[in-house]
Formats: sequence, C-alpha cells, structure tokens
Amino acid sequence: MTDISRRVSRLEDRVELEELVVRYFLASDGDDLDTIRETFTQDATFAVSGHVLGTGPGGIVEFIVGQRKNMGLTLHTPNYALFTFEGDDRARGLVGAHLELVLHGQSTFGAVRYQDEYVRESAGWRVRSRDMRTVHIAPWSEIAEAFSSDTPQRWPGTEPGPSDFPRTHAP
Repeated sequence: MTDISRRVSRLEDRVELEELVVRYFLASDGDDLDTIRETFTQDATFAVSGHVLGTGPGGIVEFIVGQRKNMGLTLHTPNYALFTFEGDDRARGLVGAHLELVLHGQSTFGAVRYQDEYVRESAGWRVRSRDMRTVHIAPWSEIAEAFSSDTPQRWPGTEPGPSDFPRTHAP
C-alpha cells in the first residue's frame, strides 16, 4: 500500500468511526435497539464512571433499556471525537457530548465524555468498550449552581457528587 493509500484509508476510518458515534446517539434517542446492538462487538463492555454495567451487545442493550424506563425525550449531541489509532484495526476514542434528558420526570442537562475502544470487524468498526464519564449533569433548574460547585454530578434521584473530570488547580 502506498503512503497516499494509507493516508486515505485512515481518513476513511475516521469518517466511519464518527458515523458509528452518531449512529449510536441517534439509535439511543430513537430507542433503536437493533442499531445499538450492532454498534458493539460480541465481547464489548459498557461502563459508567468505570463501573461495568453491561457486557456483550445483549447485556448492553438490557442495561440501556433499564435506564430508558426512567427517561422521556432524550437528545445526545456529540461535540467532538478524538481518535487515536493503535494499528489498522484498533483505535481509541474520546467523544465529548452534551445530553438533554427527561430523567425521572425532570428536564436534565449535562456534559459527558465517552472513553472508547474500537475494533474493525468484517462488518466494519465496532465499539469494544465504552466508559461514559460525567463532567456535569443536573436538572435544568440547578445547572448554574451545580456547574460551579464541587458536586456538579446531580443525576436526579442520586446524591450530588464530584465530576469525573475535576478541575485541578496549580499549587
């Protein structure tokens, strides 16, 4: 393969990974469980803040279905995706997104980062592991207070907690 062919192939891989991210978000918002299932490898894991809550496409869909029982309208909006290739068929990704959710009857807004690992299978790129980490989230009425506090994670129905990405101050 020539250098230009490798470079074009890598650009095509980036586009396919970006489309994979968007397909997952649209499927999540539209309760398209088949597409969610197809997004993941057979050995995939889905974690939240480092805690694995679903394994394999079936277990991940089961986790998502359970979470969505407490949700109304949702909007997942990807803001950026940074991909680092670890070979022709392996990559890592950091996907920043904003979430607008009706959760337990409350309109909620937040920002998350998905720490992903991807592998290319015969059908294309798939997510092998996804760890959703929360920057901040709170009911709309609490956003200003939560965002400027030491406990910007305020998922409805849970105790306030720190960000998965706390600001570190220089000494």
